[in-house]
Amino acid sequence: MPVFAANLTMMFNEWDFLDRFDAAADAGFSAVEYLFPYEAAPEAIAERLARNDLQQALFNLPPGDWGAGERGIAALPERFDDLKADVERALDYAAATGVKRLHLMAGIADPHDPEAAASYRRCVAYTAGRLAEKGIDLLLEPINGRNMPGYFLNDFAIAERLIAECGLPNLKLQFDIYHRQILHGDVTKALRRLLEITGHIQIASVPSRNEPDGEELNYPYLFSEIDRLGYDGFIGCEYVPRSQTLDGLGWFKPFARS
Repeated sequence: MPVFAANLTMMFNEWDFLDRFDAAADAGFSAVEYLFPYEAAPEAIAERLARNDLQQALFNLPPGDWGAGERGIAALPERFDDLKADVERALDYAAATGVKRLHLMAGIADPHDPEAAASYRRCVAYTAGRLAEKGIDLLLEPINGRNMPGYFLNDFAIAERLIAECGLPNLKLQFDIYHRQILHGDVTKALRRLLEITGHIQIASVPSRNEPDGEELNYPYLFSEIDRLGYDGFIGCEYVPRSQTLDGLGWFKPFARS
């Protein structure tokens, strides 16, 4: 059965960040993820995880200056020293939370720019190597241009090729079903083909990015297929609730821990 991780950046926004851990556990989740933990102390997050018997499924390495529009810096050639410092910062949080998967955001850059491509590959190799020393996987996530215009990694084929070329055992694909459907479609066959290199799955309805209970995709079928394929990782609930978070958890009831 899939193990679902509540995304505390998008869900449970009725609570302050640290209180979302308690709310997610009370709702039956056994794992959590979020975009960034860096505004809270690592010790405070660790305490909430332990208090609620929650697993930390995933979070992102620092993205640069988010408020100024940066969405990662790996594809920005002039930011390599910043990236190295960001990796160390993320590892402090990884040590506190016990997380085994970190996502590296590529940034806003032209995927056809050879300097951006070289920078991205260099940063991926460096980060994966540093994370491997700590037993942590590095994830690469293709993101659609509707939600993130100009994002460098906007194609599953690019991510698949880079993972194959690097040949690093801890370099994995972050398979966001919402982004896959918008970018390419053909979700089920892509899952079958790419599951071997997939380290994390995320879900949301398409096109609205709400609860996975309607619109274009048949999520009950996809959950069964993911089980059939033998996936044993987490499924991150990276969706925006239509109204109150708890009101939209009907889909989750069969999977909630008691």
